Amino acid sequence: MSLEGTAQDYRFFANVMARGSSPLYERLALGVAGDAGMLEVLEGLPPEKRQPNLLFAAARLVAGTPEGYRGLRDIVFGRRDEVVAVMLARRTQTNEPGRCAGLYPALAALPQPLALLEVGASAGLCLLADRYAYEYTGSDGSVTRGGATDGAPVLRCRVDGPAPAVTPGAVAVAWRAGIDLNPLDVTDEEDAHWLRALVWPEQRERRARLDAALELARRDPPRVVAGDLNERLDALVAEAPAGATLVVLHTAVVDYVPEPARSAFAERVRALPGHWLSQEMAHVFPAIAARLLEPPPRDEVAYVLALDGRPLAFTAMHGSWQRPLVS
Repeated sequence: MSLEGTAQDYRFFANVMARGSSPLYERLALGVAGDAGMLEVLEGLPPEKRQPNLLFAAARLVAGTPEGYRGLRDIVFGRRDEVVAVMLARRTQTNEPGRCAGLYPALAALPQPLALLEVGASAGLCLLADRYAYEYTGSDGSVTRGGATDGAPVLRCRVDGPAPAVTPGAVAVAWRAGIDLNPLDVTDEEDAHWLRALVWPEQRERRARLDAALELARRDPPRVVAGDLNERLDALVAEAPAGATLVVLHTAVVDYVPEPARSAFAERVRALPGHWLSQEMAHVFPAIAARLLEPPPRDEVAYVLALDGRPLAFTAMHGSWQRPLVS
């Protein structure tokens, strides 16, 4: 990729991903896009290690959150070896439990109990969908609550239309496991620090939600095995108990899987004796996007939540809203 290609990626991140969500990251990304020296540092890394989230989180892990672009540049050039080492060793493994707010109504509608298998699971926080509490507020004023009732972290979500008909305890999980190229351990403080560094700096509510989810997960850590999603999928599917409904799920993960591995995964998961619950940007699976009867929102990043390839809703990047779809 040329310097201009990397600059375009950072401008896209600033103008589409960060705008309205993180003013600091918007400024940092625009600064990198216009800085030949910073772009040359990034060009020295493998293409998959040049993402804005990875650079910014690595700099924050090494030296704290910069106040502006000059601070970021000082960190990168003053402690370049340390920043690059983190970028090479780590991945953008954002493990946002708020995304479970999109998954929960779909999971609740399936025959219980469930066997959850998450690909790209990071630390496995989205495998704990049954252990969070949920509050959905509809645009018509309706409010529903579901999930756990024992003081669990509450995930709140605005809904365009009536709030979904969820109830406490609607999801029962008999078995759960995850796959990740580099699993993170919820009991390891260095891994926890990395997950915190991946939370955008202004988003204090997300940080508090992550800390609450980590505390919850440490009581009974989810199992996440190391490996490629295509290579490990069949073996884990074989472990799922026969009396549970198998659900292979993923959220904001498959965009990082290159072709032809992405198509191979989609073909394999469609053939499994269970359900496929995906929450990805529209371009990730063209066959799912082709079934949309309306385009994704233009004013903010949205995922397409789909069950067995059928679009169910547009959902927010971090789970704060959802717009049910007719497909």
